[in-house]
Amino acid sequence: MDKKKNFSWSLDLEDEEYARDINSLLQAAKAAIESTSPGYYVNLVTPASLGKPDFLIEKLRREYGGKIKAEYVDQCGCGGYVTRVEVVGEI
Repeated sequence: MDKKKNFSWSLDLEDEEYARDINSLLQAAKAAIESTSPGYYVNLVTPASLGKPDFLIEKLRREYGGKIKAEYVDQCGCGGYVTRVEVVGEI
């Protein structure tokens, strides 16, 4: 098993392949969350073409329940959208 990240970090998911394949985007987002230690967060940056990431937040909340806090942060200058996922419980 890979060692978990004991720091907050960002993952760029803006590749248009993720825009075409939402399941790949979700798998990458889940892998990032699962590699983040409790008490830290990962910023997930999704493609502008997908719009505001409400769909992502909803799916992650259903998947992890109270083990995470997921919130929309903002649209970044590059056009992508930032979702912050704080890990609050052991995953």
